[in-house]
Amino acid sequence: MTDLRPGQILTRGLLRAMHAQGWAAISEVPLATGRRVDAMAIDGRGEITVVEVKSSVADFQSDAKWHEYRDFCDRFFFAVPLEFPQDLLPADSGLFVVDPYGGALVREAPVHKLSAARRKSLLITFGALASRRLHALENLP
Repeated sequence: MTDLRPGQILTRGLLRAMHAQGWAAISEVPLATGRRVDAMAIDGRGEITVVEVKSSVADFQSDAKWHEYRDFCDRFFFAVPLEFPQDLLPADSGLFVVDPYGGALVREAPVHKLSAARRKSLLITFGALASRRLHALENLP
């Protein structure tokens, strides 16, 4: 794991925690705006969750783009390491506490339902990205 950045290492634990919730989750999902979310998941109801990983206070304070991600999910969360001062995070977002090996859902996020058109677009993006990654892993022609 030494060649990974701190946020990437935490994202690995986050994905494990999201899968433990029963969600289908992938990292680094591009949005129509050109931005890329750290992690996105789909639950059994088809609700879309976006999680922004913050490895440090400096990482959180230097990032102004996470506000844009709320328009692309039903629920928005932060994922931070245990030592992160959680009171810095907005109370109207969910929270995961993670390490490289897993994590825990600490606070649920409020639900803000997506429009049907945006949900369809995101589900297509998610499915196509997951399929391309699986294809690459399986070394298919």
